[in-house]
Amino acid sequence: MKLLKSAVVATTLALSLGSFSATADVCLGMACMYNRMTPIEGIDATVGQVNQALKAISDNAGDDVIITNIKEALTVSKEINANDKVDRNRNRANDYLKKARAAVKDGDLIKATEHLKEAENRFLDLKGMIDLSLDDRVSQQTPMINRILDTPDR
Repeated sequence: MKLLKSAVVATTLALSLGSFSATADVCLGMACMYNRMTPIEGIDATVGQVNQALKAISDNAGDDVIITNIKEALTVSKEINANDKVDRNRNRANDYLKKARAAVKDGDLIKATEHLKEAENRFLDLKGMIDLSLDDRVSQQTPMINRILDTPDR
C-alpha cells in the first residue's frame, strides 16, 4: 500500500510538472503580468489611448466610450517600467487620467480635456527620463563603489 501511494504521488507530480512545461507562454508571478513591451512602446501606446479619449470627447461620444479609453490608458501605462524616477512620474501622470475620468463622470468634459492634455504631456516627458546620461550613471554608482572600497563620499 505504501508503494502504491508513493507511485500515485510521483505520477501526479510528474504529470503536473509536464503540463506546465508543455505550454511555452506560462509565466508565474507579478513580473510576468506586465512588461510585454519596452517602456518607449508603453509610453507611445498610452499616449495613443489618451489621444483616442480626446478624439472621443471632440466627437461627442458617450461617457462610457471616453471612460473606457481612459481605463485602457491606465492599463497600458503599467507597461512603462524603466526606473524609479520614471515610475514616480508615471504615477503622477496617471493621477491626471484619474482626474479626467472623474470629470467625465461628473459631466465636465472641458475639465476632462484639460486633464487629458496634461496627462499626455506628462507621459511624453517620460521619454526624456528613460535615458540616463553617463554622468547620471556615474553619480548612481559612486556611493556603491565608495562603500565597497570603504572610502567616504564627497
